[in-house]
Amino acid sequence: MCRSIKTLRPPALPEEATEEEIRAAALQFVRKVSGFRAPAAHNREAFDHAVDVITEATAELLSSLEVRGSATPRSRAAG
Repeated sequence: MCRSIKTLRPPALPEEATEEEIRAAALQFVRKVSGFRAPAAHNREAFDHAVDVITEATAELLSSLEVRGSATPRSRAAG
């Protein structure tokens, strides 16, 4: 759906995703779904709220996932 959103869990990342990376992914998702790169002033609150909610949900998801296997993590530079 949104190719600029990166996988934020091992083995795609060698360590935990940062809050900044999670928020950037949430922002890309909201931009894609809403069709707005930057919302008009009257939509700003709803847009920002959606980014906040998706950021929280993504962080919760990532902390709940159990990654199994012995895949070798890729370097972020390769990514």
